[in-house]
Formats: sequence, structure tokens, C-alpha cells
Amino acid sequence: MTDHTGLLGYSDGEVETNDSGNRTLESIVGERFSRRQTIFGGLRASAFALVGTGLLAACDDDILGGGAGPVVSAGGDASTTAGKLVTLEGTADSDAVSTRWSQDGGPDVELMGDGSTVSFFAPGVAETTELSFAFQGTNADNVSSTATTKVTVDPAVLGFDAVAKNLEDIVTVPAGYSVTVMTRLGDPIAAGVSAYANDGTDTNFAQRVGDHGDALGWFGLSADGARDDNSSSRGLLVQNHENLNVQYLHPAGPTESGGARPEAEARKEIEAHGVSVIEYVDGGDRSWSYVQDSTFNRRITPMTPMELYGPVRGSSFVVTSYSTTGTQGRGTINNCANGRAAWGTLLTCEENWAGYFLRDGDDAARTPKELTGLNRYGVSSSTGNYGWASVASSNAMFRKWDARATGADALSDYRNEPNQYGWVVEIDPFDPASTPRKRTALGRMGHEGAWLGKLTEGQKVAVYMGDDARREYLYKFVSDAAWDPADANADNRLAIGDKYLDAGTLYVARFDADGTGSWLPLVYGDVPNRPATGSDPEYAFANQADILVHTRLAADAVGATPMDRPEWTAVNPETGEIYLTLTNNNASNRPLDDTDAANPRHYGAVKDGSTGYGNANGHIIRLVESGDDPAATGFEWDIYLFGADSADADPTNVNISSLEAENDFSSPDGLWFSRTQNPAGQGRPLLWLQTDDGAFTDRTNNQMLAALPGSVGDGGAVTITNTGESGTATQSTIVGTAATTATIRRFLTGPLECELTGVDTTPDGRTIFVGIQHPGENGDPAAPSSNWPQSQNGTFSGRPRSAVIAIKKDDGGIIGL
Repeated sequence: MTDHTGLLGYSDGEVETNDSGNRTLESIVGERFSRRQTIFGGLRASAFALVGTGLLAACDDDILGGGAGPVVSAGGDASTTAGKLVTLEGTADSDAVSTRWSQDGGPDVELMGDGSTVSFFAPGVAETTELSFAFQGTNADNVSSTATTKVTVDPAVLGFDAVAKNLEDIVTVPAGYSVTVMTRLGDPIAAGVSAYANDGTDTNFAQRVGDHGDALGWFGLSADGARDDNSSSRGLLVQNHENLNVQYLHPAGPTESGGARPEAEARKEIEAHGVSVIEYVDGGDRSWSYVQDSTFNRRITPMTPMELYGPVRGSSFVVTSYSTTGTQGRGTINNCANGRAAWGTLLTCEENWAGYFLRDGDDAARTPKELTGLNRYGVSSSTGNYGWASVASSNAMFRKWDARATGADALSDYRNEPNQYGWVVEIDPFDPASTPRKRTALGRMGHEGAWLGKLTEGQKVAVYMGDDARREYLYKFVSDAAWDPADANADNRLAIGDKYLDAGTLYVARFDADGTGSWLPLVYGDVPNRPATGSDPEYAFANQADILVHTRLAADAVGATPMDRPEWTAVNPETGEIYLTLTNNNASNRPLDDTDAANPRHYGAVKDGSTGYGNANGHIIRLVESGDDPAATGFEWDIYLFGADSADADPTNVNISSLEAENDFSSPDGLWFSRTQNPAGQGRPLLWLQTDDGAFTDRTNNQMLAALPGSVGDGGAVTITNTGESGTATQSTIVGTAATTATIRRFLTGPLECELTGVDTTPDGRTIFVGIQHPGENGDPAAPSSNWPQSQNGTFSGRPRSAVIAIKKDDGGIIGL
């Protein structure tokens, strides 16, 4: 027995309490460390510390009869920002036969790789967050040692240098990024369809990519072709086709004979509108191509069969000679912005549809109410944008654009055809055989977009919508049904749309001067008659279908706030705050004496030496629902950003957001928050902003910016002095915190005369898809004013084409961060 005489006290396993005569763990480890000093050299001190982290494992194994585990190091602690790629490199001595990393603290991340080296993308966080990781080495006796390291993650920062303003005929992106041109106007999307000649001779646009690509969305596919919302290597790119560069579609531009358009030309123009669904695949390392003969590929055109759903279905307002019951229709047109439903469908929006219709000389056959409605929507005394009704054919493809009351009643002509347009259309991109549904409960207007609010189990579903015309309104639809997360994965996706989009309440926004606002319900019985306006008499609503067909009249009647051309809506996925682009306004629609807190500016903007007045550069407004409830009838608001030319604009009264050369912009249009599946959409989500400008294009082509916005109320009240052609006036408003180059920065510029339209990323955030619309729109076939997309690869010849581009970060990282 060992004598305890002279022991100084208990020391939790130290030598002095071990009277067994066996060797201590400390002495064993000390001997092993001494043996390995020559192996680890300069790591002696850290190795000693890390031996301590492995003591418990060694102790447990020794109890089982094993020896001490390998000496391992997890490296030092580190710090980074959200979305950055972090690599963990562990080391182990030669006793280790296997190593592995695991996460043991903080928000879950996906560890990529195996063995001693793994990587992960730092998660999106709203505040500084600590992650911890363990590195384990195991020897041949299955004895393990573990070392740990910590990674501190700060909220996202913009991770690229701003692109300079320019007038180049290419897409310009930051250093470290690459551009691939994807699907272009006319590209074939069916087997056996010839390549696009791009000389005006091509036909069969029902099986080609349409013109004027606008809003787009990515819908992931699994390897076996099933819906997979997390797939970043295979998916469907669904894009709107808003309008035409008609001069380039034909050999020498559009023609007519005796006032009649040729049938072949008109057919091509009609089919080039609508929506396309096209399969994209990644060949590896984000090397993208499209699949011409995919069974998923589809064109939805102005002649594709549709069904009307919601309160207007079956009403007399939508009865035509084609749809005698008012339940069906054909086609969608002038599709601009979009929305996506959590259950896997696309919401495409019919914007400037009114101008396609012929309506002249039939006032005597119309009732005063009909004329009021037609006038309010701009379907009046028009020959139609492209003269399709003039084609000498009985084919309904052409006859439907003649909206004159020429027959005995609505069953014998197309007088009601305009009422079949102006809706949000729901499409199931995964089912090429499905029939799109027009959701009439969401109202009829010049729909720019339809973005769902933040979804919370048990709360109603809200959809936010802008009506894209000057002095129009912001709307919200609130479902009767409360959100059930199980519906996100339902097989019958359009049936889920029936549940949430066909029954509910449509509201229109009133913005008050104190930074609050109200949602005014557009419900039959609550909406008063619309007062007589100009030559239009008072309008009395007959039923809810009447209110939805004539939503603008109802919004007028309840006193909604006319806005400076409300366009895209976007919802912050973390906070639920709603953003709305207000693209611009002119002096006649926003005169000096008719500004308000939500539309506060009137000023002179200089372009090419000329000064135009109004709100030429536009702004972005945002709001937060009372109680964060999507069904709330009240909200708070402020103006997030004001567009301005940083070089010329009055810094106090026009450049209110303090924009600089790296982030000034004009005419905000497209707006989108990054996806929540990757760090760019988490914590402090990245906001993408696209422009559709005519006031700033002497300085730069249209652009896309990336921003890290704050929240409603992060600024304060200001009073500005507006300046008109012959006077000044003051206006109070509420603004967000000033912009800096750390919070908003120019990410790309487009080619000549284009508009930036549409943006989405793959779920992993490592590819961003962007629409380039109507490059060279002011040219002609003999002298195109742009040669893009050929110019992207250095070929400055040929007719321009709208197209989608795919952008990747050369190091494989997350776009923007």
C-alpha cells in the first residue's frame, strides 16, 4: 500500500492522490507530447494546449484499456461575415488513421468536404453570432482526441467593388464575376425547331423564346424531374415576355397593305408575347446551358387557354363569343413583374394590356357605365398597338383584339375581351399540361407584380401589388384562409392557389402625412359610388364582380393615395416589411402644388442639356404592418431611398438619400430580396434593385444595385423645398437613414438602351439570373443601336436580342457577399 504521509490535499486526479502504483494519465500524455515535439516543431505550445482538450477522451479510452488518442489541432479561432466561404483545416499526428470535422454550436451550416479540410458558407445573421466546430482524430486502436475552434460571424457586408457608370454595349459586372448569355429572343425550345437566324425571317414563336424578357423565376428540379425547391443544378427558368422590339422581328420591320397587317407578321408578334418555361442545367461549376427538347419547356401565349377563377368567374363582365359562360379565356399579354407562391407556382402579371385593343366609333352602342370603365382603363378610341385586329382573317387570334360592340350582344363579339385582361395569372411550371388560372379576387389593373407577404402558420396570406401607371395605387389582397405550412408541398398546386387566392378581401392603400397609413377595403356595400370625374358620370357598383373588374374606380371612390407610378413589390423575408418601387412621375401628374408626404418631390432634372420637371428619378417606399399582421388594416411607412443624380441634384431637396457616384440611380423598377435558402437572404437580407430609366441615360445605361436596407423608422421627418418652373413649395415627408456605399452599391450595368428586368438566384445563391430587355430599342434593322448579346463576346454586329444572363462568382462564392 502506498503511504499517504505528506500529501498536501486533493487535486482531482493529480499524482498525489493516486496510491495505486499505476502510471498517471498526465505522465503518459507528457511522455507522448515529449516524443512528438520533434514532429510538430513550431506547434509545441498550441499542441500542448490541445492535448488538454483531448484529455477526457484519452481518459475514457484508457479506462477501456486503450492508449491516448492522436495529437490534433483545430487551428485558431477566426471571424468572418455572412456568406463568406470559411475553410477549416485540422492537423493530426501520424498516429491518426482518420479525421473528421463536426459542428457543435451555433446556427447549422453544411460542411463541404471530409477528412482534415472542410468548408462552409457563413450563415446569414442579424447580429454577431458564434459558431463552434470540433476536429477529431482517431488512431488504429479507435482512440480519439478532439480539438475545437470558434468562428465568429458578423452580419452581411457587400462583397464587391462598385461598377462604374458607363455607356458600353455589354453587361458590366464587378471584378471576380463572370457572365454567361443564356436563352435569347428566338432561341428554339422544342425538338426540331431551327436555330434563330436573327434576320427577321424566323417563324413559329410558339416554340421559341419570346421577346422583351421581363420578370423571371427559378423553379428547381430533382434529378428525376420532380419539384425540388433546393435544387441549384437543374431547374425551370420561367420568364415573362412583356412586349416587342417589333422592328427587329421582320426583315425590314412591320408592314401593312391598305391599312391591314399581314397575317404572318401579326401571328409572329402575338406569339412572341406571354411566358416561357425553359429547363436549365448546370454542367458543373455553374456552367449553364438550356435543354432545347425538355419535356418541361412551354410557351404560354395570348392564345393559350385560360380559366377564370374567383368572384368574377361566370359574371356578365367576361362573357364573350368564345367564353359564353364567362368562365374561360384565351391568353395572357404584356406580362411584366411576377410573384411566386410558396406552394410552387408562378404569379405572372398583366400590365399594359389596354393598348392592344381596337375600340373606335362604338360609343353609341355602349352604356355610360361601360364607357366610364373603358375610359378609366385606357381602352378608348384606339386602333391597337400593332393593328392585329386589322388582319383580314376570321381567325379568333386576330378578331379578339377588336373590342368594338359590333354585334347584337356580348355573345356575338369581343366587346368584353378587355375585361379578360388585367389580372394576376397563376401558372404551374412543373405541369406543362395544366391550364393557367386568372385570379380575379386580386383585382383588375395594370398589374406590375404580386408578391406574397411573409408567411406565418395560422395567419392570413397577403399579396402586395402595384398598379403601374402614374397616379395609380398600391393594393393588398388578404386571404380568408389562414396559412397551413403543409400546403407548401401539396401535389395539386393550383388547387392550393384556389384556397388562398380566390376568397378574401382586396384593399387599397392610403398614406397619411404622419407616417401611418390605412388599408381601405374594396368590398361591395362599403365602397361608395365613384364621383363624376371630367366627362364621366358617377359610377355606382352593382356587385363585388363589378368592383373587381373596375378596381381602379373603386380605389378612386374610397380615397386611396395616388402614387408616382407604383411598380414592383418585394417583402423582406426576415422582417416582413414591404417595399414598393415608385418609378417616376412628370409635372402634369405630380405638379408642384400636388405633392404629398408619400410622393414628396417636384424638381427639375437635367438630361442632355434639357430640364424636365416632376419626380423624374423616382423613389422606393416601404411599410410595416401593424402588429406584423398581414391582415392588419393599418401600417407605418417611410421612404427608403430617393433616386437622384449625385453629380447635379440639389443635395438637400433632391438627393435626400445622399447617393454617391458608386450608388446613384434613377427610376427604380425591379425589386427582389435574396432567397432564404442561402446566407444572402438570411439575417440581414440582400435587396436587389433594377432600373428602367430615361432621365439618367446620358450618364449611364440602366443598372442593377445590391443593398442592405435597414428598417422602417430608421430615419426621421424632413421638410424639403420643391422647385418648379415658376415657383417653390415646401413638403414634409419621412425618410429612411441616408445611403452609404456600405449599404447600397452598383452591381452591374446593362448594354445600350436596355432595361434591367427580372432577377432570381439558384437556392444556393451562387448563380444569379438577370433579364436584359430591349437592348437597342431605338434602332432599326439597317442600323441597330446595339449589338448585344453578340457584343458580350466581342462581336459588334447583328440585331440586338433580349436575353437572360447567368452570373457567377469566379471563386464559387455567394453572389453579392
